[in-house]
Amino acid sequence: MSRMLGIAPLRSFVAVADCGGFQRAAASLHLTQGAVSQHVRRLEAALDRTLVERDGRGSRFTADGEALLARARRILALHDETLREFGVATEPTLVIGSTEHAAAQLLPELAACFPDHRVRFRIDRGAQLRTALAEGRIDLALLLGPADEPDARAVGELELTWYAAPGWTPPAAGDPVPLVAFDAPCAIRNRALETLAAHGVPAEVGCEAAHLAGMQAAVRAGLGVGLMATLRQGLEGLVARPDLPVPEPVALAVRPRRGLSPTVAEGAAVALARLLARTRGELSRPLSRA
Repeated sequence: MSRMLGIAPLRSFVAVADCGGFQRAAASLHLTQGAVSQHVRRLEAALDRTLVERDGRGSRFTADGEALLARARRILALHDETLREFGVATEPTLVIGSTEHAAAQLLPELAACFPDHRVRFRIDRGAQLRTALAEGRIDLALLLGPADEPDARAVGELELTWYAAPGWTPPAAGDPVPLVAFDAPCAIRNRALETLAAHGVPAEVGCEAAHLAGMQAAVRAGLGVGLMATLRQGLEGLVARPDLPVPEPVALAVRPRRGLSPTVAEGAAVALARLLARTRGELSRPLSRA
């Protein structure tokens, strides 16, 4: 029989190690789990050795698997370097996930920091992004809230602004302020309620939305005020409400998936930190209004 290892099987094999399992490796390579398993079986058949074995509900590398892993990394590095030198290397794909808040301002500039990658995006809620990150379906996640996870890095803060429809009138003294907010759990929803409560302003959530577009539509319809992160760009059909208590900014962190190149993760963190620092330097400018 032919005793060739093959670049694709070796890449799947390394991905299993870097991503922590077959399912995550398949997601990161945009393959099916069955295809990754087949690649590993091909390597085992070519070498006549067991490379990965079951370990409870998961799997682990055998001694032969660990030995192949080190060699596979060198083979792939030389393979990819050769393609680059001959100008035929394909662009690696980088999938960036983000919550909807300020994504329009953050993501285009972040994508520009990776000219050697084909960048794709996923916009979703924080909980769903964390799941996608754990499963290897995205490479980086921009998440609201403190960098509590060991692999997360704080990159700055997002300024928050109250918005309402142009004709919206505040309620009479003592009546609750109607809020438009994301479904719980949501860091900005919590910040809105905490800010008003801290200043003795009664409030109630009168409209909930699953997505930012729905939240903005409800605010435009005059159903209440909404707290949003817009990097001070303003929103069409809405006006800022500086008469409401000023909220504290919300932290922004970036998390890489397991096995992502530290250079890529660091590049994203630095780019976001610079972008947010630049917006802080522009805070003296008046807010743009629609």
